[in-house]
Parts: sequence; C-alpha cells; structure tokens
Amino acid sequence: MRIVVALGGNALLRRGEPMTAENQRLNVRIATEQIAKITPGNQMVIAHGNGPQVGLLALQAAAYTSVNPYPLDVLGAETEGMIGYMIEQELGNLLPFEVPFATLLTQVEVDPADPAFLKPSKPIGPVYSKEDADRLASEKGWSIAADGDKFRRVVASPRPKQIFEIRPIKWLLDKGTVVICAGGGGIPTMYKDGKLQGVEAVIDKDLCTALLAEQLEADLLIIATDVNAVFIDWGQPTQKSVHCAHPDELDKLGFAAGSMGPKVQAACEFARNTGKVAVIGSLADIEAIVQGTAGTRISTAQPGISYR
Repeated sequence: MRIVVALGGNALLRRGEPMTAENQRLNVRIATEQIAKITPGNQMVIAHGNGPQVGLLALQAAAYTSVNPYPLDVLGAETEGMIGYMIEQELGNLLPFEVPFATLLTQVEVDPADPAFLKPSKPIGPVYSKEDADRLASEKGWSIAADGDKFRRVVASPRPKQIFEIRPIKWLLDKGTVVICAGGGGIPTMYKDGKLQGVEAVIDKDLCTALLAEQLEADLLIIATDVNAVFIDWGQPTQKSVHCAHPDELDKLGFAAGSMGPKVQAACEFARNTGKVAVIGSLADIEAIVQGTAGTRISTAQPGISYR
C-alpha cells in the first residue's frame, strides 16, 4: 500500500515540554518506533507539524536585532529540514540500511484571493501583554488577537492549492524511498507578477496532508494524534468514540476548529475525493490502524455512522 501519515505536533514536542533538541529527538524516536512497524512492504510518506519549532525560531530571530526577522516561509523551510533530519535518522536506525530516505522542502501554492487573508486567525509565536502586542502591531504591521488574558500574533491560514514537488515525491516512492515532506503544511507560496514568492501565512497541516495523499493516489491516509479516535460529547458522561463514518455523517456533528475540526475536515475531503479510507487515531495504535482494527475510519464505501 501507499500510506501517508500525518504526525501531530504532540509527536514532536509534548505540551509543556522545554523545546530542546534532546526532547524533540526523544519524541521523534517514539514516533518512528511506531512507523517502523508499518514500513516494510508499504510505500511510506510522512508529514508532520512544526508549530512549536517555528515559534522557537521566531523567538531566536527576534533576539537578533541587527537584521529584520526572517519571514514565516523561510522559518518553515528551516523546520522542514530540521525535523526531517531527525525523522530520517531515527527511522533509519530502526529499518534495514538498504531502505533509502529523503526529506523534501515542499512549496505549497496558496491563492492570493483566499478569504483567509482578510481575516487572519492562526496564532503563532509567544504571548504578549496588551501593551507589547499593540506596539508590535504598530511597528511590524502584525494582526493581533486575544489568547486568554494575553495576546498573540495571528496570520492567515489559506487553503493549499498545489504541491509543487509532487512529481519528485512520486519518483522517490517508485524507487522505494521513505519520503518526509509537507512539514507544517508546507512552505506557503504564491504567484505575484508571474513569479513565485513566499508569503506570511500558515497552511493547515492536515488539509495539506490530505491534498498530498490525494495527489499521490495514496491507498490510506492516517492522521495520527494524541487520542485514539474521534469522540463526540468529549469530556462528558455521554462521551463515545466514532468507529466508522461516512463523511456526510461527520459533517453533521461539528467539531471545534481549534482541535479535531481540521483533522475531520481533512479526512472527509480525502475520503470523498478519492473513495479511499482515512483514519484518525493514536500514534501508539498505528499498526492496528493499518490492520483496520483501531482509530476512526472515514470512508464513502458505507453510509451512516457507528460507535464503539
């Protein structure tokens, strides 16, 4: 099978952990131990989040005042290389030497007319006081939004249109290469006056991974997160997990935009557009997900919805 796996941010850095290279490598090692179980006999593509890593680079850049801070597209490219290197090395230590790996910097086109640019909503970077937030908004032209009793910079989160490196990804897969790509939703780019350029935006990782899986004609899309399924009534006595569902049924339930919503949307889009299966589940269950016995399976093959 050709399998595309999207690693959630928790697979790289757990909430509350210091953003050290050692912590990130340890978490990558845990993730690759699971992925190694499903790699033999399959074509593997790995995508990943990069939110904490971009935030760290932004803080480091802000501390160096001799030059203007590097833009988000450049920071995204840096994190794709850094995280890809760790995944390659840790997974390579688990698989036979003959298995080749490649990390591709992945440019993803967005539409300049995307309505997301009119209403920035994606929080990035550290939190600020109201005074500091207002000053930075004035100095740098940032959009600022409340985050609890603090404030954060927010940027646009446009939809992905096209993955420019899709052809070399296919070539590598045909040669048996494990490919790491589209990290953090890819490097956001757009055409201006006929020339491609980076843009200050963040593409949703799960939507980009769904597009990647669709364009690669993947047999299975796995969105790995820190819960073992999609739940309704989360945290309530009536809580229960979804076993299998048609995309239309999940659309009726509604999920929070800040948590499970984008994952469900991405999985539904892949299932609808390809007729294949998408699964949302725990990284720890990844082998069982491939075997069809874990996670929430989303498919157009059968109507309705069932619960565990």
